[in-house]
Amino acid sequence: MPTALAISPHLDDAAFSCGGTLATLAAAGWRVVMATVFTASVADPEGFALACQTDKGLGPEVDYMALRRSEDEAAAAALGLAPPRHLGFREAPHRGYGSAPELFADLRPDDAVVGDLVRAFRDLVDEVEPDLLLAPQGVGGHVDHIQVILALRALTLDRPVLWWRDFPYTVRCADPKEPLRESFAGLAPFAMSLTPAATAAKRAACAAYESQLGFQFGGVGGLHDRLAQEGAMENFRRSGILPQRFPRHDVGV
Repeated sequence: MPTALAISPHLDDAAFSCGGTLATLAAAGWRVVMATVFTASVADPEGFALACQTDKGLGPEVDYMALRRSEDEAAAAALGLAPPRHLGFREAPHRGYGSAPELFADLRPDDAVVGDLVRAFRDLVDEVEPDLLLAPQGVGGHVDHIQVILALRALTLDRPVLWWRDFPYTVRCADPKEPLRESFAGLAPFAMSLTPAATAAKRAACAAYESQLGFQFGGVGGLHDRLAQEGAMENFRRSGILPQRFPRHDVGV
């Protein structure tokens, strides 16, 4: 059985950006492992870290990340996947980033998480033995996404990777920030055309992240409107040759 491993920075990124492709692979008989990186609960958050949950209507008594992990599990089920892996790293607001603009600016010089990510990803790849990896391009420039990419590149991967275009940053403006654009420009573009079944599975999976919908999209209707802007397509840059058993609902190989 071929295996795909999707490495999602946050508890929604993989479903938002390549959920239709993951559902397509699962329906075609692939083992699909969705691993989310920044998932750790932090007791008694303060300052900007606390604001990241209160601005979504969740009081300080709520274990925000536990709630989000449960949403991630529901999303995986909607895609037809086994329960996701949660790697337990702390999100950027718990690593010293103190405001929303800082999340999309330069990496902090004291943010040394990438070394730990390299070790965790190496162990994960060795365990899962994927035939295909899926990972972000860093569209939008979120520091957590960038650290994931830097760690994956440090592994010198010996298997194909589909690097996804990070939604919803792809639809928020015509020319989103892409700090790593040039480094991906030499890779082959690849687009996955989603069947109605894969589109429906992706919509259901994305809607499972209920804590995020009001803040990011104004509700589930706004989410569906934003997803519709993608035109039932998921876009990637491809490194390596895709496995022969990759489902051929694709264009631009």
